Amino acid sequence: MNINATLIIQIVVFLILWWFTARFVWPPITKALDERSRRISDGLAAADRAKADLAAAELRVQEEIKNARAGAAELRTAAERQAAVLMEQARADASRIVAEARKAAESEADLAAQRVKDQLREEVAALAVAGAARILRREVDARAHAQLLADLKTELR
Repeated sequence: MNINATLIIQIVVFLILWWFTARFVWPPITKALDERSRRISDGLAAADRAKADLAAAELRVQEEIKNARAGAAELRTAAERQAAVLMEQARADASRIVAEARKAAESEADLAAQRVKDQLREEVAALAVAGAARILRREVDARAHAQLLADLKTELR
């Protein structure tokens, strides 16, 4: 091997280039690569955290859906119970109203029958007085014979 000045100059230039690269070029490149590696790691960690958060959120959503369904079932059951109570109250009220109406109608019918009986007694008493007047061929004075007519009404009852 032949060592001449060209080889020595090439070695010196190589060493200067190596020193320059190691001193000024390589540190920014390694810094940029390290920064990029750190950002990628942070991004992957954030993605992992997001996955975990998503899984936790899905579990919470499922739990909330389950709770909402249970709440809806409870509300439906309570509404059905309340509807049954209201229906029973309505039936009881209707029965009470019908009974009251029946009682009022019976009372009204009794009163009407009593009025008719009283009117009939009065008419019978008047007819009896008229009949007695014809039999006696004279007029019976209602004022004068009030006690007699009252006794007659009592007997007709």
